Amino acid sequence: MLVDHARYRLVRRANRAQPPPVLDENQRRVVEHAGGPLLVLAGPGTGKTTTIVEAVVDRVDNRGVDPSRVLVLTFSRKAAQELRERITARLRRTTREPLALTFHSYAYALIRREFQRMGDLPPRLLSGPEQLMEVRELLTGEARDGGDAWPERLRPALETRGFAEELRDFLMRAQERGLGPAELDRLGRERGRDDWVAAAGFLERYTGRFDIAPVPTLNYAELVRVAANMLADPAVQARERAAREVVFVDEYQDTDPAQEELLRALAGDGRDLVAVGDPDQSIYAFRGAEVDNILEFPRRFRAADRSEAPVVALRTCRRSGSALLAASRG
Repeated sequence: MLVDHARYRLVRRANRAQPPPVLDENQRRVVEHAGGPLLVLAGPGTGKTTTIVEAVVDRVDNRGVDPSRVLVLTFSRKAAQELRERITARLRRTTREPLALTFHSYAYALIRREFQRMGDLPPRLLSGPEQLMEVRELLTGEARDGGDAWPERLRPALETRGFAEELRDFLMRAQERGLGPAELDRLGRERGRDDWVAAAGFLERYTGRFDIAPVPTLNYAELVRVAANMLADPAVQARERAAREVVFVDEYQDTDPAQEELLRALAGDGRDLVAVGDPDQSIYAFRGAEVDNILEFPRRFRAADRSEAPVVALRTCRRSGSALLAASRG
């Protein structure tokens, strides 16, 4: 903890000693964006993080936005920490709440607030290893009972760690897409996938294990979907929208359907939403990311007058030489 505080002070001191960065024309267009949805296309080395930081600073210092009403969402704790450090260093002040969060951190915070508002105990978050242990225990029991709920070809694998991991990941992807046991069963029958049908039955048995728990239990994949469902409630949505004046999203090409649904409820309808990403860097389809989210952003997040959201491309690469840049663009 002392090391983290010391590092934070060094980063802040270093940034205080430096003048604001020099922005190119397109970066300034993003920073000066008046409001509403905006898509920023930013390849490697084009200064997207600097642009996000300066856009946040402009809203706080020049437009009087309370820092607590600015939300920056990203995908990793490391990226969120870097954004927090750089933003607070440029603002030259601390903030009451973290300005940058991962999608899952924001979702869990929202769920906790709403449970506490209703006087209920907040749900327990099941870690990845805990979830895998639960899956393995249930599979082991089913294997010892003969494994009749599974296709015969899969029964020898039921007690292996590899099968449990693959099944867990498959069910997480299904839950991120809002597929419960019934929907997954129907999809499996439509596609002629008896393994999906068996997985649907397993999902029902798995979730049933937690129905009698005194405190609700959620896994990592459920967080964003549960938060998005909560935001569908007009009262919850009104509270969250009132608390967030502007939302920035980094690495938008990595969003999945649940994350897009959450953003639509939180910052749709022409609200101030700046999404930054690069479709060419979309590499997480195996985790549920949908590249169509960034490709269709201008039409899915329209301005208040129903026109398509504007797009700004950051074109100046500061990281790669001309030969490497030409090769990568080719």
